[in-house]
Amino acid sequence: MADQERELAIHPIVQECVQHNNQTIANIRSLTASLFGVAAGILGLESYSGFVFYILGTLFVSALIYAVLAEGKQGRYFERPVRDLWAGEVVGGLWGFVMTWTLFYGLVRA
Repeated sequence: MADQERELAIHPIVQECVQHNNQTIANIRSLTASLFGVAAGILGLESYSGFVFYILGTLFVSALIYAVLAEGKQGRYFERPVRDLWAGEVVGGLWGFVMTWTLFYGLVRA
């Protein structure tokens, strides 16, 4: 426990910064989920292939956030890096993906 206390004393967690980082990630995820939905609809993906496209796209975006925004130091910018960066807002973005996927699939195939 002493190591954790020492780490917090050296690098304190500022709650406003953590909230800002989480909000930024949520905005990026919702925007890219809609863009992936547009792409899946235009490509005419159906069923599991569309959801696999979404999962792969989300992992790709997480890798870009890790490499570009977090500069490879996810623990420095997020309180719970695995949950906040890699798994957070995946389900929330799914609804936007499905809505734009079905819209553009219907527009292209109609």
